[in-house]
Amino acid sequence: MSGVAHVSRVRALYKRILVLHRFLPLHLRALGDQYVKEEFRRHKGVTEVEAGRFMVEWENYKDTLQAQVLEAAGRGPGSVKFGADLPEQRLSDFQNEQIGQLYELMLESTKPNKQFDVREDER
Repeated sequence: MSGVAHVSRVRALYKRILVLHRFLPLHLRALGDQYVKEEFRRHKGVTEVEAGRFMVEWENYKDTLQAQVLEAAGRGPGSVKFGADLPEQRLSDFQNEQIGQLYELMLESTKPNKQFDVREDER
């Protein structure tokens, strides 16, 4: 794939994920947006092999989230659990840094006092 086509594909995926995040509960949206931005920025200069794996994983995330958003639209807000369980065997493919990131993300997404105090405008 040419460099221009790859950049275009990455941008489209990035934008689609951020659009899907608009349907998440506010605290998850803020956390998710920050995480996506950092991860895409962090992977700008990776090898072609790493970029391929990165894109596959984020395409899977997008597909899962899109299905959950559509399910929530059919059932109503609050009726769908966003996210997916990570099989233990997949963790063996992760580097120590990635496991640490996952752990921090899990802690942040499940703590009672959210780091982000995002409120919708009341009009």
